[in-house]
This record gives sequence, C-alpha cells and structure tokens, in this order.
Amino acid sequence: MAKGKTVYSCTECGATSNKWQGQCPGCEAWNTLVETVAEAETPSSRRFASLVGVAKVQTLSEIEAREEDRLPTGVGEFDRALGGGLVAGGVVLIGGDPGIGKSTLLLQALSVLSGVSRVLYVSGEESGQQIALRARRLALDTRQLKLLAEINLGKILAALQAEKPHVAVIDSIQTLWSEQLNSAPGSVAQVRECAAQLTRLAKQSGTTVILVGHVTKEGALAGPRVLEHMVDTVLYFEGDTHSSFRLIRAVKNRYGAVNEIGVFAMTDRGLKGVSNPSAMFLSQHGQTVPGSCVLVTQEGTRPLLVEIQALVDHAYGNPRRLTVGLDAQRLAMLLAVLHRHAGILCFDQDVFVNAVGGVRIGEPAADLAVLLSIVSSLKNKALPEKLIVFGEIGLAGEIRPAPRGQERLKEAAKLGFTHALIPEANQPRQKIAEMEIIAARRVEEAFRKLRELE
Repeated sequence: MAKGKTVYSCTECGATSNKWQGQCPGCEAWNTLVETVAEAETPSSRRFASLVGVAKVQTLSEIEAREEDRLPTGVGEFDRALGGGLVAGGVVLIGGDPGIGKSTLLLQALSVLSGVSRVLYVSGEESGQQIALRARRLALDTRQLKLLAEINLGKILAALQAEKPHVAVIDSIQTLWSEQLNSAPGSVAQVRECAAQLTRLAKQSGTTVILVGHVTKEGALAGPRVLEHMVDTVLYFEGDTHSSFRLIRAVKNRYGAVNEIGVFAMTDRGLKGVSNPSAMFLSQHGQTVPGSCVLVTQEGTRPLLVEIQALVDHAYGNPRRLTVGLDAQRLAMLLAVLHRHAGILCFDQDVFVNAVGGVRIGEPAADLAVLLSIVSSLKNKALPEKLIVFGEIGLAGEIRPAPRGQERLKEAAKLGFTHALIPEANQPRQKIAEMEIIAARRVEEAFRKLRELE
C-alpha cells in the first residue's frame, strides 16, 4: 500500500502544520496537534468534481420506516444490552478493564454465531495458539470460527473483503496500525484512522464489526473522543475483577435503547447470563441489620433490587465522606438536606456508603435509600424487614417521583417484599397484592411514617 502524505491538525481549531509542534500555530493551544492523513486532490478529481451525481432529496414522510433485522448472538444478556442482537453494517465498540472478560464474551458469541453465519475473529493482542487454548478451556465449538492474528490494517481489510464475514471482531482497535501514518499503534491518529476505515468497510459491505477498546485508568475509553461518535453502539464492561459478577452497559445505541444492562457471572466455563440479577445485589443477612436499605433501581427496561449499605462512625479529625458505586458529590448534598429538613447532624461523623455487588448507580432515585441507610446506621437501628425504597430528594426536602414506579413495585413484590416507602406521586393506581404502600411528600414525613410502621 502506498504511503500517503501526513499532516498535523489541531483538535481544537482544525489548523494544519507540516510538522509536529508543541503549540498550535492557529489557536496557540498546547499539545493539540495530531497526525492525520492528508487528502491529496488530483487534477482529475478537480476536473470531474462537478460531474458527481447529486443525491435525491426526500421529505421524511416519503421514507419508509422499518425496524432493522437483528442477528441474535446466542448470549441472551449480550443481546439485551445490544437491543435485541447485532445489526448488519453496524459498528459496536466495547470497552472495559483488563481481564474483565471482553475477549471471553466475544469468543463465546462468535462460537455460537459460527454455526449460522460466517464470522472472523481478528486478534492483535494474542496469538492463535493462545485463543485456541482459551476456546478449549471454555469447551467451545470452533470448527467454523475463522481466526486472523494480524495488526496491519491493510492486511485486515483485504482479509475482510476476501472472506466477506457477517460478523467480524477486532481485538483490539488500539493494536492496529496503518502504513499511511508514522505514529505508533495506539496513538490518537492511528486509532482514529483505523476505526474510520473499518467503519467505512462495515457500511459498504454490510459486515457487522465489533471493536474492542482499551480504557484509561479513569475508566473512559482510550483514544480520541471521536471514536465513540463514529460507531453505532458503545458498550462498557463493568465489575470488580475480584468478584465473579460482570455487567455490560449500553451508553450509546443507534438501533435500540440506551442504559440497558446485561448481567453475567464468570465461571470456569466462561460468562454465564444471570436470570435473576436482583438476587446477587442483595446481601444474605440472617436478620435485619442497621445501615442497610434495599433500593429498587431501574436500568433501562429492567428493575433491579440493590442493597445500599451505610456506616456512620465518629470522626477523629476531618470527617470523611466515601461512596462506592454512588456519586460522592450527591452524598454531600444529601447530608445537607438531612440536617436542614430532618434536623439530623452528621458534621462530626465519618459517612461511608456502598452499593452491594459492585453495581454503579447513577440515577437520583437512590437518594431516599441512601438517607435511610445513613440514619439507620447513625441511630444503630435496623429498618423494618422486607422494606424497599426509591425516590429522588430535592434541595427543598421534597421527595420527587421516579420513572416506572409501577414496574419497580411489581419486581419487589415478586421477590417477597411486603412494604414500600415511595414518593406520593408514584402511588400505584391499582393495589399490589401483599404489599403495603407508604407514600411521602417530604423527607421529614418519610421518617415519621417509618417510626409509625415500627
């Protein structure tokens, strides 16, 4: 492949330079010049530019809207996160910590897909022998699964055009390099150029391309931010590597709903889908304990029951506020609301809050459960047994409604919970069998009704 001319363009203003500089000559920003391939315009292209056909302009009502056909991967929880399966010509980007199970999951999915479709696994990090050993350890059927161990983008594109697979996995995008660029694999320019060419091939050929991406120490996908804009679906693999449970979360999906999650358990035979994920996020206490409150959170279309644990202890020095799986800044706000509207002081106490099971909760409907667990630990008094809670707390002390309250209550009732403390606006229209609903408008009212329940 002939090597093209490269230039350095600024990621801030778009100015170009023939050589790298520490400071952009256009906007004078520092460390913003990245290597890109220069698009050389030939005389023939200028001559015939006016002869290029113009695309037909249509009104939106003239376009037939239809659902894209889905190709199930055979891994139910993976399909849930994808929105039902893979779409022809779609590009999926999946990222996660090292050793979290990305390669294992994709190898399992391709093993199932190879029985009904043409698939190709492109490995840039492991040799063919290493992947074969993993497949044998997982007891996978790999007779129809084709493998290419290569990092040269030109050779990979040639193989994709020759094999014409329905699904191709690139593991990983940070290991690929293009001969048109001088920079090393994993650089911003290489990642952007390789992803752009693979995306172009996917749209032209109809091959579904799954890209594996590395993450930074902050947990974000490594490489340029434009990488997430180029692809159709972005999935994040979450979970503690010391725990057997894994979550795969969709944060972008052009073909389905976002914020869907799939739940897996890591076993000696690979990742297995968890049919009842609420059970793994609830600790098995022999009796009720102080500082524990069960929350019904909503992840996409799936309600999950998660135990929120709090530990409040006297502070020696500056009090600390620490959260695991929850927003630390929101904890400080909730403690201020607790003082102002309920008269409960924690200024001289260390406050630690944890979401059991390694799940990360981003929705504000967890506010009420966090406050109740903190007060329970502070007073060393357990909450009533079989109680579930959800609701957002406002700065004025009001309890705001949470979306899909009916589905949350039904999920809790199915798992045997008999009491629910919820926002007044979330009261169900029809009574839920064997569940007592306690509705409250404000924080102080919620605490008063809990004391009456005891």
